[in-house]
Order: sequence, then C-alpha cells, then structure tokens
Amino acid sequence: MSLNGHVPQDWVSEAHRDYGARLMLYALRIVRDEGRASEVVQETFLKLCREQEQHVAGHMAQWLYTVCRNVALDVRRKESRMSAVAEPPMTQVDVTQPSPLQSTENREDVARVLAALDRLPENQQECIRLKFQHGLSYQEISNVTGLSTSNIGFLIHTGLKQIRSRVT
Repeated sequence: MSLNGHVPQDWVSEAHRDYGARLMLYALRIVRDEGRASEVVQETFLKLCREQEQHVAGHMAQWLYTVCRNVALDVRRKESRMSAVAEPPMTQVDVTQPSPLQSTENREDVARVLAALDRLPENQQECIRLKFQHGLSYQEISNVTGLSTSNIGFLIHTGLKQIRSRVT
C-alpha cells in the first residue's frame, strides 16, 4: 500500500522488481550498512510512488539511481561513522561447469579485481560500478553523478587501466 492507502500502480511494482536488488547493491556501496541501504532503497521507492509515471517514463533507471544516490549521500553525511561491510558478491552467469581448480582461480581473479577496485578513488569506483555492475550508460551515469560524460569516460578508462596494472 502506498502512503495514501491505495495499492501502488503496476509501473512502480515493475520498477521495484527490475531495479530493487541493483539499487540495494548501489546504496550498500555508499552507506556501507545493509540496514541503512535498505532504508535508502525504501525511501527511493517511496519517492517514486509520489511521482507521476509520465515524469519518469523513458529515464526510469537514471531517476532511480539519482534519487538513491542523493538519499544515500544524505544518510552518509548525517552519520559520520562508517562501518566496514564485505563486498556483495558479483553475480556471474556461467553456462559451463568449471573444474574445482578453475573455480578457485576464477574466485581468486574476481577477488583481486575487486580488491584493486576498492583501492581506486571513490568517484572512479562509483563510475565503474554504475557502468559494469548496474549497466548504466555514460549519459545515465553523468545524470546520476553530475559529472560530464567525457569525465565519466576518463574516470572509467583510468580506473580500468589501474585495475589492469594491479592484477597482472
């Protein structure tokens, strides 16, 4: 039920189904606490319930990530202490069954990449995660972060280059 007692419209439910889990991962990276991240995502969807569908149609992902980011940054600013949270596992689709040795090597490779990613400046991490974990375009990332698309491209290129040099 929404705040006014009506059942949320299908488009809000569909947005929650499509983006809820991804927004949770994104918020978690910012606030570094699962409970606070859940509250951030809830607040994001409450704000969506208050919007009219035509105001977000055509740019739903951008709108959701922007609102989620702003709410998460507000929460982080209000709470000065930061608690460490383990990196949520990246979902990996694999149609073949690797051998136990290959699985171990793959996990080690992913762990090295994630460790290298965590050592990048925060703005590079955010751009890389929005691009590769959340599938946003440079323009959408620009709209979410307020950075120019050329700056997004530079940050991603530089970050990936640093990751490559650290894992090889």
